[in-house]
Amino acid sequence: MYDIGFPNIGIFFRNVPRIMFTIPIIDRPIYWYGFMVVSGILAAYFLAVWWIKKTGQRVEDYTDLLLLGVPLALIGLRTHYLIFMHSGVYNLQTFFGAFLRFDQGGLAIYGGIIGALLAGVIIAKRKKIPFTTLADTAAPSMLLGQVIGRFGNFFNREAFGGYTDSLFAMSMNTENVPGFPHGSHITPEMIENITIIDSYQFIRVHPTFLYEAFFNLLLMVALLIYRPHKKFNGEIILMYLCGYGVIRFFIESLRTDQMMLFNTGLPVNQVLAALFAVICAAFIIWGHVRARRPEIQRRKK
Repeated sequence: MYDIGFPNIGIFFRNVPRIMFTIPIIDRPIYWYGFMVVSGILAAYFLAVWWIKKTGQRVEDYTDLLLLGVPLALIGLRTHYLIFMHSGVYNLQTFFGAFLRFDQGGLAIYGGIIGALLAGVIIAKRKKIPFTTLADTAAPSMLLGQVIGRFGNFFNREAFGGYTDSLFAMSMNTENVPGFPHGSHITPEMIENITIIDSYQFIRVHPTFLYEAFFNLLLMVALLIYRPHKKFNGEIILMYLCGYGVIRFFIESLRTDQMMLFNTGLPVNQVLAALFAVICAAFIIWGHVRARRPEIQRRKK
């Protein structure tokens, strides 16, 4: 019997583990989710190094960016999740206690993006490098990290959408779905449409993590192709933030584990996605208009 499958296209995976292995000395598990995140960070770094060397920049500047960016992104990822997923639950002491419980899950991508951008600002100021240069170099790499990291959700059976029987519907054995059947991310429609196979229960859902990884990959390729032809510094990071905002806005509408913007009833990640998309699109338009001005063209020459 399979654990996770895509029955409408005939792809099935058996014995999909959450844990890679356990470290015997300290009896601590290493999760596939963590492995995919670390793999994404390393792949992102080496993609950036390729462009850094091609453009004559200093690799050590971006190594410093990585060393500062990873912890700041992690702080942002975790803080964003705790604030909006458990709004009002924590006082200062319990917040820090919960922050360190990574084994209980909980990371939110926009917090990580904000943390990474903050690291870019700090390194740019310290190294006296234009922030836009750092950001344009790092933007496609950030997308690659997101693409690979998203497959951690596959191993964790999380970050999925509501019920569907569409072509790419993902079927999961409910024995391994966290929180089933009482989790807030489990909808009545999923329960009503449970499939029984050899006495095992399966739900069919939108694999939103897979949708996001696919469209992020397309956006990354587009940025890599366009980057040598950019019209102004900062255009690539703006395109990343705008493009990812559009992707996340639509995919967030499918997910059942949305974090709400306090008591507004609005999904916080969808609100942030819309804001990033609209604001960055406006800056891109402004940058193109400015780049066409005669005095700017003379400076380029």
